[in-house]
Amino acid sequence: MSQNFSQKDELIIGRNPITEALRAGRELNQLFVARGERSGSIGKIIALAKDRGIPIKEVDVKKLDYMSGGGVHQGVAAFCAAHSYCSLEDIFAAAEQKGEAPFIIICDEIEDPHNLGAIIRTADAVGAHGVVVPKRRSAALTGIVAKASAGALEYVRVARVTNLAAALEEMKRRNVWLYCSDMDGQDYRQVDFSGAVGLVIGSEGRGVSRLIKETCDVTVSLPMKGKINSLNASVAAAVLMYAVAQGR
Repeated sequence: MSQNFSQKDELIIGRNPITEALRAGRELNQLFVARGERSGSIGKIIALAKDRGIPIKEVDVKKLDYMSGGGVHQGVAAFCAAHSYCSLEDIFAAAEQKGEAPFIIICDEIEDPHNLGAIIRTADAVGAHGVVVPKRRSAALTGIVAKASAGALEYVRVARVTNLAAALEEMKRRNVWLYCSDMDGQDYRQVDFSGAVGLVIGSEGRGVSRLIKETCDVTVSLPMKGKINSLNASVAAAVLMYAVAQGR
């Protein structure tokens, strides 16, 4: 996964600070460990991160030196999230509290933080109850995402799940109808979006992955009359979110 962090993302370096952050339940986007380093407390840090489902990446010591700006990192560094994540249950609870059928946006490996921020901004505008992202191969809630959301990140619930397909199956068990966007789907203007909706938006380059597409109930498309056969992910998401909002 490409890393996109800004100066607004808090970097923690050193074994003791990161250990305490993990024990305190701080939201960490990713843990970086010096390649081949497992000695002493780093092994315990890795175990704590794995228990929390935090992505771990091995990098060269020079990479850690650069990230740390000359600080003493002791072979480990981590970035804190710009905002806390919620659970999928929190999103369902928000819909229930409002007395509304759930409206959930699912991002299938959206890696561009500007796209994720724009999707969160539109999700707030249309009244969606939350956004779901996978822990791996996805933009995290960095400062760039927060800025691109124009403040919406403070109001939109974002759940970070280990297994996106399993999360979709849980939504289906709770009577959420899943729609994904793809070129070979039916015209979105002819689709009934009433009821509980989970709207899946595919990645910028690959679109919706095969497994996720097979899990969805309906595939929809946006008609293209120009020479380009696809839209930016956040633009396509906005069109479909407003279509769902109109159907509700």
